Amino acid sequence: MSDQLEKAIWEALKQVRFPGMSRDIVSFGFVDRVAVEDGVARVDLAIATQSREAAEQVKAQVESALDGLEGLEGAEVSLRVSQPPSAQDAVSQQADLVPGVEYLIAVASGKGGVGKSTVASNLAVRLGQLGHRVGLLDADIYGPSIPMMFGIDQKPKVENNRLFPFERYGIKIMSLGFILDVDTPVIWRGPMIVKAIEQMLGDVEWGELDYLIVDLPPGTGDAALTLAQKAPLSGAVIVTTPQDIALIDARKGLAMFEKVSVPVIGIIENMSTFVCPHCGEETQIFKQGGGQRTAEILGCEFLGSVPLDAEIVDSGDAGEPIVARHLEGPHAEAFGRLAAAVAAPAEATERPKVSIF
Repeated sequence: MSDQLEKAIWEALKQVRFPGMSRDIVSFGFVDRVAVEDGVARVDLAIATQSREAAEQVKAQVESALDGLEGLEGAEVSLRVSQPPSAQDAVSQQADLVPGVEYLIAVASGKGGVGKSTVASNLAVRLGQLGHRVGLLDADIYGPSIPMMFGIDQKPKVENNRLFPFERYGIKIMSLGFILDVDTPVIWRGPMIVKAIEQMLGDVEWGELDYLIVDLPPGTGDAALTLAQKAPLSGAVIVTTPQDIALIDARKGLAMFEKVSVPVIGIIENMSTFVCPHCGEETQIFKQGGGQRTAEILGCEFLGSVPLDAEIVDSGDAGEPIVARHLEGPHAEAFGRLAAAVAAPAEATERPKVSIF
């Protein structure tokens, strides 16, 4: 009963918005602790803001949200307010998470099932083949698939509380999937997600890298927002498929990065055509040209398209990205174009200043 009640409290807290913002206080990480003792909810708020008045409003909203919640006899809400760091200090602190990384590129999608991890993996390997020092971080905490795509089923080396990434095909790789059991579902709340992303960035010995490619979970939830706020992103790439429903979600992802002042490098259209494994003929399974039209509407670059091919799937399942298996062919060419398109804007763009909410 206590677990169910605590879950209900968290759900109630997710309805509380910080004044003037569309995000809830849980996704912001403002809820430090929730506990239920003898029917009384005890909620600790830790808010970094310049406005004490806004913080007090949040406390009042929390008390109101918990008032009369079924199963609760009362609620005690504590509030701790701190001053947020200046913009200059924030950039310095967040850059310290990955001090040896020159360009940090997020690969994101508005929805699942569009092949985002496949694109991130092959993009990272292709950048490495072009002579760059590259790392790949699997930040998809709910469904990390990078371990399978690279055939890694071991635990990472740990020394002095530092994680050492694996090296495959000339790139460095880290994933939460290396740490968790394969069949263990990740059921985490906002603050735990924030901490996990910070550790995957700051507690890993990445060394000196030209590019760190980050495979984000789908959507615009806590993991994507945390990365956008905690790390000095050089840019983001949106992966979509040609059909309308995927394009709608891609627009949401693009809008999220714009709100947190992260430049969107462009849109990649995956599964653009189906390549017959017998005759090599291409067939338009989904609508044609959706990614390019969306890029034109939103005013960003269309980075290119990747065909749907059974060999891409087979190579990923075998732990060998397609560009590592075949150095030539349509797939290598497609990812080569994408790598060049991603690298050029990243190197021409200064690291953005971090938005402080």
